Amino acid sequence: MTAKAVAPRTPAQTLSPTADALRRELDSRRPADGDRMQEIARYALLAPGKLLRPVLLVAAAEATGGSRDQVVPAALAVEYLHVASLVHDDVIDGDDLRRGQDSVHARYGVPDAIAIGDALLFQVFSAVSECAALGVPDAAVLAAVGVLAQAGEELCRGQLQEALLTAAGPRGCGLDAYREMASLKTGALLRGACRAGALLSGGTPEETEAVTAFGGHIGLAFQMYDDLLPYLADETVTGKPGMSDAVNLRPTFPVLLAYRTGTAADRRRLERVLRGGLSPEATFAALREVITATGSLELAQDQARGEAAEARARLDALPPTEAADVLAAVADLTVRRDR
Repeated sequence: MTAKAVAPRTPAQTLSPTADALRRELDSRRPADGDRMQEIARYALLAPGKLLRPVLLVAAAEATGGSRDQVVPAALAVEYLHVASLVHDDVIDGDDLRRGQDSVHARYGVPDAIAIGDALLFQVFSAVSECAALGVPDAAVLAAVGVLAQAGEELCRGQLQEALLTAAGPRGCGLDAYREMASLKTGALLRGACRAGALLSGGTPEETEAVTAFGGHIGLAFQMYDDLLPYLADETVTGKPGMSDAVNLRPTFPVLLAYRTGTAADRRRLERVLRGGLSPEATFAALREVITATGSLELAQDQARGEAAEARARLDALPPTEAADVLAAVADLTVRRDR
């Protein structure tokens, strides 16, 4: 009798055990019958999502010889920082949809959204400090706090750079400037999660640098592909507003590729469209037309996948473990959001 072939696990299935355990921990820390701060924090933190950043911290710690139980509070801290940034970003952008549900400010109002974002930022530090009571050396805890604080600062710097690039338009915003912005706005926290995990685990300098570089490439791949989602899937799949970038007239990655590879007429059209004056629907339709006509949709996907492949290559410096497989699955998932 022939043995039945077992289908390989998808990236999401590989991440699922770690993500599920972290979600249970988040749930236990935010009781459903808590006060208003707990209620809003629970709504923000337990929204549908893959918990990539806390999964990265746990996997990086385990892949460099550490214990999951000792770093779970720090993993939650990364999610606090990430969700706080999303809450504030949605206020800035006026986005009413996040992770397939009403954004926090759309449900609870702008003042409460800002307050809960601030509260989550403060909780980052108390959460990381819990690792000391779980046996992590004080020096490692302090180093992880420093890494996450720097990641948060870089994230904010990237947010400011994005605003400057938007004001500059496609002519003034080249691909190098875009990559620098993405490395800060998106890459900083992914990079910081990996580095903090390795520091908390006592990983070797070589291992720590390897997972840090891994996180940097993941950040670029993630942002590049994120910019593509409005052109690849609808809001029911992505869980985010499909026309947000068009509304805010942002020169995103596929737009910048189209500007570089297109004709003079294509460039003039992109400049006109991103100066404003059209409806969001007309802006989005025009951008899609130029991106598609120049082949930039396929080129952008190829470059995003190239960054994910670069990330996976950095894992060669780590011992072959199940945790390293989780990191590799994150690399795959950044450019396969439907799996």
